[in-house]
Formats: sequence, C-alpha cells, structure tokens
Amino acid sequence: MPSVHLLPTPMRAVGRPLVLAASLLAACAPRPPATVTTVYANGSILTMAGDSASYVEAVAVRDGRILVAGTRAEVDAAAGASATVVDLQGRTMLPGFIDAHSHLFNYADGLAQANLNPPPVGTVASIPDVVAALQALARARPAGDTSWLVGAGYDADQLREKRHPTAADLDGAFPTTPVVLLHASGHMLVANSAALARAGVTEATPDPPGGTIVRRPGTRIPEGLVQETAGLPFVKYVMAPKPPEAELDLVRRAVAHHASFGVTTAAEHVVMPEKLGLLRRAAAAGAYEIDLVAALSSTMADRILGNDSIPFGRYADGLKIAGIKLVLDGSPQGKTAFLTKPYRTPVSGCARDCRGLPRLTQAETDSLFLRAYRLGVQVFAHANGDGAVDMAIAAHRKARAALDDSVDRRTIVIHSQVMRPDQLLAYREEGLLPSFFTNHVYFWGDVHAANLGRARADYLSPLRSALAAGIRATNHTDEPVTPIDPLFLLWTSVNRVSRSGVLLGADERVTPYQGLRALTANGAYEYFEEASKGTIEAGKLADLVILDRNPLTVDPMAIKDIKVMETIKRGRTVYARPSGAQPAG
Repeated sequence: MPSVHLLPTPMRAVGRPLVLAASLLAACAPRPPATVTTVYANGSILTMAGDSASYVEAVAVRDGRILVAGTRAEVDAAAGASATVVDLQGRTMLPGFIDAHSHLFNYADGLAQANLNPPPVGTVASIPDVVAALQALARARPAGDTSWLVGAGYDADQLREKRHPTAADLDGAFPTTPVVLLHASGHMLVANSAALARAGVTEATPDPPGGTIVRRPGTRIPEGLVQETAGLPFVKYVMAPKPPEAELDLVRRAVAHHASFGVTTAAEHVVMPEKLGLLRRAAAAGAYEIDLVAALSSTMADRILGNDSIPFGRYADGLKIAGIKLVLDGSPQGKTAFLTKPYRTPVSGCARDCRGLPRLTQAETDSLFLRAYRLGVQVFAHANGDGAVDMAIAAHRKARAALDDSVDRRTIVIHSQVMRPDQLLAYREEGLLPSFFTNHVYFWGDVHAANLGRARADYLSPLRSALAAGIRATNHTDEPVTPIDPLFLLWTSVNRVSRSGVLLGADERVTPYQGLRALTANGAYEYFEEASKGTIEAGKLADLVILDRNPLTVDPMAIKDIKVMETIKRGRTVYARPSGAQPAG
C-alpha cells in the first residue's frame, strides 16, 4: 500500500507570506532518493497547457521530472504500488512561477541595508523616518564601523514632504559618514555631502551623458539627487564587497525568499561587474536551490561579448547566463523614462520639454544589438518610455537587416510601460517580446495619471492588448522595486486598481488564466525553456507550486490573499509553509 503524506493545514493570516530564511531552509525536505516516485492527487491540478484552463486528476514525479499527468488510474499505473502519495487536500497545484524580470542580487543587498520603503512594503512615511531608519542601521553596526550607510526603497511621491530628500536633510545626522539613499525605481539616488565628496561629485562636475546631477536652485552645487548614469560613481561604494561567507549568506536568504513565493526560476537581470564573481561563486557553492537566469550588464560588453569563458544559454549549478542587459532609459515614476511627449508635472533637474532621457545613444544601442545578435546572445532591453521603445525597435530592425536575419531571437523589451499601440504591432511583426510590469498600476498608478495624463496611464503595460495580438508577453515584479510576489502581480494584472482604488486601464485587464500564463508558460518561452518548464506535462521538470486556493475560482479581488503552501523544484521541496508561522510584509 503506498504511503500517504498530508499537506500542512493552511494558517489564518493577513498579508503576504514572508518567513525568516532560517525557517525556510529548515522546512526544506532532504533530496529524495532517485528511485522514489511521488504521486500528487486529490486537488485542483492546473496544467497551464493551452489557451484555456485544463486540469488533471493526478501527477507522478520521478527523478526530478514529471513522469505522467492524467487520470488517477493512469498515474497510479505508471507510478507503481511503491509510490509515495501526497494528498493535496483540495488545494491547487500549478507549474512553478517563472520570474521574467527582477534583481535577486539587489534584494540580497537590501537585506543588509535600511528599508526605506513606504507602506505596504515598509513603514517609512517622511524624511525624518528616512533618517531614523538610517540611524537604526548605524546603531546595529559593529563599533567603529564608518563604512557607507545605504538605505533602499524611498519613494518621493509617498513621503509626507512630496519631494526627494537632500544632502542637507542628511548632513545633520551624518556629518562625516557617507550616506546613500536608493530610490524605489533603482534609477536615482540621494547622497549626503560626505558621499558626494567621496564619489568626487562637485559643482564642477558636468552632467554625464544619460544622467543628471540635480543642483541647488540658482547654483551649480549638487543638491544630493543624482539621476541615471550620474549615479555610476557611487556604485563601487554601494556594492562594496562584503566578507565572502556574508555575501553567500545574503544570496541564500534571497533564494529562500523567492522560493517562499512559489518561484522556481528567478532572475538577476543586470549583473554589474562588481557582482560577476559572486554570481559564479554562489553557483559553485550550491546557493541556487531554484534556477537563476542572469543577464550581464552591457557596461561589460567589451569584456563579455565573444568571451568563450562565459557559457551563454547553458545551465550549470542552477545558474544560466542568458544574455546581455541594455538599460535604454529610466523610470516613469521617477520621470526619467524617455518619452516622445513631455511629462505633465514638474521634473527635477529639467526646466522645459521634460521627456526624460535615454541612457544610451541610438548609435550605441544599434552597436550593442548587432554585436549580441552576431554572437547569438539574447538581448534584454530595458525600455520604460515610448521613446526608448522606439530605440529598441529601430536597433533590432537594423541588426536583423545587417545580418539578413530570420533567427528566433526572443529579444525581451523589459517593462514596455508607456508605449503606443503601433509599437505593439511592431513587436508582433518583429518577434519582440514585452515583459510587462502591471504592479505599477497599483504602486504608482495615481502618480502616473498625474504625470502622464489619463490616456497614457490607462495604457500602461498593455498586457491584454499584447495577448490579443498573439504576442507571448510575460509579467514581472522587478524585485526589489516591488515585492517578488507572483500572486500579487497576478492580482494587479486582473484588477488594475491603484493605491487609491482607481481602476486604471479597464480594457487592459486580463483573465486570471491569462495572467497565470504570463507567469508560467510564457515565462518559460521567454527563456527558451518551454520544452522543460512552464506547464505540467510528462517529461518536463517537476517545478511545481501548491496554493491554498485556486486563482481561477476565488473572487478576483481575493487573489492577492492566496497563500503558497509548498514550492517544489525538480521534485524536491524547497519551501513548505511552516505551521503557525507569522507572515509579515
């Protein structure tokens, strides 16, 4: 008689499940022997195969892959009498969530930084709160530590003062310690006077191409805020290496955190030169219990393109370096995204015709696309504004024309937020794939309506229009810009409700099934992994997630409250929701 395991009873809780990394790792079951076959049954097993919902009665897993998915009789016959049976107790099983775009290493770094996020992610509501959070971090450091203090996640639009902090706001509490505040978008920062001096940013420093140093009114003196490429002199300090074991511990905690949300394939989509060594060292140390797909920063183009030591497109120790990341513009909430029509509200550091700015020139973009295409390296191009989207489309077309190209490149235009309908048509014609960011509708929808006007704001991340055009679009959280919570992301794509409760872009709402496809099957397609991931079918990897409820049958507004009960990677449990644990965040 086969042994039967019961899943833990779901706990009653409010908010997103977030458990300390130690608890997550303790909950992980040991790797089962290769000969063990596990059958999952007695629940809603949603395969995600095809354009409409389909269910199977049971799934058998052996050697890390799906042996069979079908009727209970079919599965039992294939699994044999010695199989272990897991009773799903009416819960829902899906393919594991595939992270189409985020920054796992940035999240790891944030674990050692001050949390400056506003509610509901953090508690910071004012500039004094920012200072207090940094002071708390300073007190927690070893005595005599005078290294840089870094806080991450502040959002000027959510601060009581409705402005960016300045160096003057920070200097009183930190007259000699260098301090940097990273904006929630990741596209700008605020430095105090000590940090500006250490980075060599003075009134004589010119604005770099693709960046702005915001000055005190009527002077050339830096006010503290630096945007886009003007922040690069600070990177080596913000990303200063830590002791090797401390760095690996942060990566392991970040991996465990992602697994707790049902993610079985995570992303780190802008590996800076300072992190390349850690990326590989973490793989060699076995830190990636779930797969990690990396894209290397184009700032390393001369170093990485054509370098045979970088195995683009192949997994080793849970890591795949998929391609190269180009950052073409900034963020729409930070008003640095490159638009063809101006922002409707004042822009820091800009006096007139404020349309954001490209971080690369068209010629630089064209060259990078062509070099990557010639070598068969996948391109991930960050383009938030329609001006940057135009740049990506133009560079793609030029590269294909130069190569007489019909290769299936699956170039990803990350974010594709403030875009136009004609650009979606170009995506379809050219085979470009958008990875949208519908969380923006909730977190910054009210801000976008003011900054862009309602018409442009309603068309943010047009997921429904893309799917209707036959485009295999994905959706992402951009963690740590917004939390790595696929169910909250699904909720934003289905409901498109802002913080204030405004429905933004009703015509771009998708069905729960369409939203789930963007997080599973379409994610696998983005990474050229549709043969092994994204659906529950025989022969594919046993990358699975078990939820306490079915996203297709609950009230759409309740989708964000669904809990992840277990995450399974290659047939091995990498997260099980601890009984009685108190979720946070």
